[in-house]
Amino acid sequence: MQPMIQVDNLTKRYAGVTALNGVSFAVNRGEIVGFLGPNGAGKSTTMRILTGFIPASAGRVQVAGFDVFEDSLEVRRHIGYMPENNPLYVDMRVAEYLKFRAKIKGVPRGERRERLEEVVKQCGLDEVRHRVIGQLSKGFRQRVGLADALLAEPDLLILDEPTIGLDPVQIRQVRQLIKDLGKRHTILLSSHILPEVEMTCNRVIIINKGRILASDTPENLVKTLHAGGLIHVEVRGPAVEVAAKLRDVTGVASVEIGTGADEFVRVTVEPKAGSDPREEIFKTVTASGWTLRELVRQRTSLEDIFVQVMREEDEAEEERRESRRGLR
Repeated sequence: MQPMIQVDNLTKRYAGVTALNGVSFAVNRGEIVGFLGPNGAGKSTTMRILTGFIPASAGRVQVAGFDVFEDSLEVRRHIGYMPENNPLYVDMRVAEYLKFRAKIKGVPRGERRERLEEVVKQCGLDEVRHRVIGQLSKGFRQRVGLADALLAEPDLLILDEPTIGLDPVQIRQVRQLIKDLGKRHTILLSSHILPEVEMTCNRVIIINKGRILASDTPENLVKTLHAGGLIHVEVRGPAVEVAAKLRDVTGVASVEIGTGADEFVRVTVEPKAGSDPREEIFKTVTASGWTLRELVRQRTSLEDIFVQVMREEDEAEEERRESRRGLR
């Protein structure tokens, strides 16, 4: 089956600055994909090219099988886009604004009322449908933006920082809304709030300095990168001796002594790539006659993965600089 989004060697330059440098990726139909990267990484630029707001310098982009540069109008019929700043007409009432947007988007006159009712229900806007947009909370404004994106029943939703500026309750509400929408739409969303992406998306694409660094499910990235996974141990025993014996355990890369209480010492163990030395740690502690109060492996988060990918990229960039210096 043809992907919903196919991007090949996408490049964008602004006055000598390369914002995107040969970016390639695909998003399959029915996926919720998180587009991650620090500020200035190229996320918003990619989304604006996908939606036809700005042209590319080079490369090829297809949405729903249509070329973004050659069939721009057809591509836009398949996309619902909510930009980061979510431009709304704040002097209009919610229902009035959505009717206006439905007309602009070419929703047939006989279907507009039905579509308006459906998106109002989907996005939880019924209680504010007659209120002026400018009087709404940030959370409800985000919902109005999502409703707008949904009006023309697009195959693809592109959401740029959909939870930015929201409080924790609003973030939870919008997160659940996006997950519900993912049952009927393909979704590409950008965010720098990593826990939100982890709880919402089934695949992530990490971009930095205009280049794709990683693309996979969080679970597969953990297996590939061996990110995080620190082991926390709490033992009643002499700190220095405990640390020394744990360093000798097979599969242990490093050991760090922390603070403890009641004659217990806390130790953080970093396992070697692909290793899980917890069973050997248990045997070592008990064989030494010490009391083991805690032995737990820290869950690897998307933040761990992101930090490791960024660190490896920085190290690779430094190596490239050193190589260029050596050639001079």
